[in-house]
Amino acid sequence: MRYFLVLFLFISTNLYAQGPEWAYQSVTEEIPEAHHIDPTILRTVPGSDLALTQDQIDDHWNPPDWFPNDHEPWPEVVAHGKGPEVRACVACHLASGMGHPESSQLAGYPVAYLVRQMEYFRSGERTDRYWMNGFAQNVSDEEILVAAEYFSAIEPIKWVMDVIETDTLPRTYIGDGRMRFFHPDGGTEELGYRIIEVPDNMELATTRHPNSGFVAYTPVGSIARGENLVKNGGGKTMACGLCHGADLTGLGEIPGIAGGSPVYSIRQLYDFQTGARGGLMATLMAPTVANLTTEDMVDIVAYLATLDP
Repeated sequence: MRYFLVLFLFISTNLYAQGPEWAYQSVTEEIPEAHHIDPTILRTVPGSDLALTQDQIDDHWNPPDWFPNDHEPWPEVVAHGKGPEVRACVACHLASGMGHPESSQLAGYPVAYLVRQMEYFRSGERTDRYWMNGFAQNVSDEEILVAAEYFSAIEPIKWVMDVIETDTLPRTYIGDGRMRFFHPDGGTEELGYRIIEVPDNMELATTRHPNSGFVAYTPVGSIARGENLVKNGGGKTMACGLCHGADLTGLGEIPGIAGGSPVYSIRQLYDFQTGARGGLMATLMAPTVANLTTEDMVDIVAYLATLDP
């Protein structure tokens, strides 16, 4: 029995090392019964007068605006999308522009960067496994610009509430919206060389609360190793601050990389390395990521997640 356990852990760890497929968060099992939300119950969040069912919350063409007085009026494409082909931007990226690990932060990113990424999605130079290529082909240049200007004007907030180095963690599963949650049946799982992100508050996250962040679990020692790679290149790459700014919050059209979702961030590094992300910035990033292993990428994004955005 001990031999098979050791063999299983060896194979699992090496599978994780082949590439971060786990970071794309595809649904792998049914939602546990304990986490099924009664569709008839009205849900609320502290400080808001709204009361909505889960079906209303999950309406991607009319997502909840829990705190309408906290932001500028939403442009139409941001609030409601465009026809049946394009979902509302805030349905995935939230009113705060911070997104969930399965989507991107947009808050505070340069307008030119956001517009360029949509152009790459439209042309196919950048590929997304789920929605963005189709969305980009069905919105106008004006709608792209209006949405980019809206999200760029939002100040990013602290989103990764804690980064915990560990070998094991409570058992998780990937549920609705490709978000990862702790399993209600309990148990533990080996982390391996992965990063696991779960909501800091599951109840708030499932209401699409705009200010409810996440907790990341990373391998032991990953933060220190990542800091060396980010600041010094570690003999494998160049210091990130050369392009992203000394504080890693962005420089010109180049976006900030501090404080974002590490699961999202590792997907981007891997997509640059494999060519799934093309365009001008991919040309600049390709040699930067060429010699990085998956473990290096995990270390880099673990450290970045500890920083303020």
